[in-house]
Amino acid sequence: MRVSWWSLRIALGATAFLAGLDKFFNLLANWPAYLSPPVAALPISATSFMHVVGVIEMAVGAVILVGYARLGGYVLSMWLVGLALNLATTGRYFDVAVRDAVMAVAAFTLAQLSEAEADLKAGAKDTERARRSHPVTA
Repeated sequence: MRVSWWSLRIALGATAFLAGLDKFFNLLANWPAYLSPPVAALPISATSFMHVVGVIEMAVGAVILVGYARLGGYVLSMWLVGLALNLATTGRYFDVAVRDAVMAVAAFTLAQLSEAEADLKAGAKDTERARRSHPVTA
């Protein structure tokens, strides 16, 4: 399970961070073109909006990479669902919307694995504490 957790943590954290960074440079895509009409109609330029999106994505990626995988995983999963919904409302980019939805499931899985590991550690500490306070005599 540990290899799966690390794989998800590194892949999702790095992908979120690098995608956010790319929002500033538009090297991989023309990111403002991915905005749905209602979002594009907001009183902020599409480029500025994508810069804000980029900062959020970089922050979430960094949170995951530095060790807060449970929190970051839940935030990223919700963020990716929002991105998938935005893309679906463009009438285009359905392939990218599906990819983001699948990545949302992966981010949720990372958060769940992180939560399960924390619960296991807490249970082990409780068991050890109980063992010390109630030693078995032979």
